[in-house]
Amino acid sequence: MQDAQVVSWARETDVLGEMLGSVRGLNRRFLDLVATQLGGIASGAWRSAGPAGLSIDMSAQIAPLSASQKAAAASCPYALFDLRFGDDGHWRTRFEASARWSVAEEAPLGANTLDFVRLALFFAWHVASTGKVAAQLLLGMNEVTAAAFRGATIDCLPALAATEAVNLTARWNDCPAYWSALTEAAARPNPSGLRKIQLYGLQLAAAARLA
Repeated sequence: MQDAQVVSWARETDVLGEMLGSVRGLNRRFLDLVATQLGGIASGAWRSAGPAGLSIDMSAQIAPLSASQKAAAASCPYALFDLRFGDDGHWRTRFEASARWSVAEEAPLGANTLDFVRLALFFAWHVASTGKVAAQLLLGMNEVTAAAFRGATIDCLPALAATEAVNLTARWNDCPAYWSALTEAAARPNPSGLRKIQLYGLQLAAAARLA
């Protein structure tokens, strides 16, 4: 029994490595999305255009980064975005109510945000279908949420994105020390500092799971 579990974990670890490129690409798109919201914040249009869980300070930290610096920040081995993946009650309710979704429920957000959320949810559905380890490490999902995603059909995801885009936030948006350290490490050629803050993110993820 233990040998079978070890083999299962080993296979998931291999799959996890294959998914890192995808999660880093999504991280980069998310940081670009955050950076473009700074102008919207200043004009007062941000609430209807971009992610809700971002502060002006966070956007201001990310906006000055160059393309290569944002790529460095995005290279974390886990998602830098969140869609309430740790809230199993929320996702269970949303999937149970999937038959009742309507256009009236769509969040009044910009096209770029909706496009990103569609990609993120498809990725989440794919990751959850591979097993427990990848969903937990990459996205912070618990098993209940991962099971809900595994039970969903792919054709429900576009409508789900339209209703859930309002919940798009930065991961650990309640930990400004993490985001300050990440952007500072990415802004200068400091590979060791970047690795250190990436490890800090893994510690935050582990603490959230224990909680």
